[in-house]
Amino acid sequence: MININPPKLTLTILLVLCSNAIFAQSKFKVTLDAGHGAHDFGAVYTGHIEKNINLGITLKVGKILERNSSIDVIYTRKSDVFIDLIERANIANRADANIFVSIHCNANKNTAADGTETYVMGMSKNASNLEAAKRENSVVTLEKDYKQKYQGFDPNKPETMLGMTIMQEEFIENSIALAGKIQDRFVKNLGKKSRGGGVKQAPYMVLHKAYMARVLIENGFISNPVEGAKLDSEEGQQEIAEAIAEAIISYKKDFFDGDASDTNVDKPSARIEERTIKVIPEEKIDTVTKKKEPKKVDKKSEKGIVFKIQISASPTKLDLTPNNFKGLNNITVSHSKLYKYMYGETPNYNEAKKLLKEAIDKGYDSSFIIAFKDGKSIDVKDAIK
Repeated sequence: MININPPKLTLTILLVLCSNAIFAQSKFKVTLDAGHGAHDFGAVYTGHIEKNINLGITLKVGKILERNSSIDVIYTRKSDVFIDLIERANIANRADANIFVSIHCNANKNTAADGTETYVMGMSKNASNLEAAKRENSVVTLEKDYKQKYQGFDPNKPETMLGMTIMQEEFIENSIALAGKIQDRFVKNLGKKSRGGGVKQAPYMVLHKAYMARVLIENGFISNPVEGAKLDSEEGQQEIAEAIAEAIISYKKDFFDGDASDTNVDKPSARIEERTIKVIPEEKIDTVTKKKEPKKVDKKSEKGIVFKIQISASPTKLDLTPNNFKGLNNITVSHSKLYKYMYGETPNYNEAKKLLKEAIDKGYDSSFIIAFKDGKSIDVKDAIK
């Protein structure tokens, strides 16, 4: 009679299955989005076609990342096809991606313009940032029934998207960290010019509905004869792809490895909204804001609620002196995986908006309002209530 020792065999099988399940769950998921496609050519200058360059760089980034067994790569497109902007975000959401990277090229009538820009989602009063968003958001006009789908959204007024200023802070810290790593690689590894000196912020529709750290990269100007030729070459695309992939792997190491389960945020797939995006006319924004202003309440009920302005997040620790923060005083810092630098504090939301304007006027375009209750971070919307 053969004794195969069932309990031991069963335990071995369970251990193998569990280890496989844990390994599968620990995969870092990257969604790569090659901008434009099919009848949407993007920018076209002297034979350089943006949609083709975007796809070439994207596929090369994916090929590098796929060599890493702990990374899953999801593509919004792998061929010359047209994908709606919201669908690009939802591809990432359905995959429960950890990051979303949209890859583009820039163009300008001034053919001397060159350099790279890396954007995160958010509102901006900067004219050049808004122009960049308008150019990319104009793609919606190529989508079928776009006026109904986006409820009259005007791509020439990206700042009219409802709720953007409150929504943006949820993923902004990680988005800035990822964008900063990409921009650093472009400057240090490739010697590229960083336009604007750092990470920028603009209301891109393709980033709006992606519920994760997300960035949009303008890899360079195809309108520039030298840079355009480089972008349209295999060598140039490979160099860019290696820089982007290196930044993504560095971000994974800092924010994911060994800490994959440390999150209280719903998975992106659980947050997809199939309903259309609501927009609000630009001239009515102030009216809506006034309606949301809290009525006068007893000071005791406000006790413990504090608004601050987060001006930057960095792996580098800085002395809290005005010289390090463009002359701003009253800087505080918190630290987990990044040093988060905050300007000012007030229990009044309207005063916080004034502090935000001061920070932006000093050059911190990616600043945003955060809130605390009794020293613990809370949602700004809850704090306002």
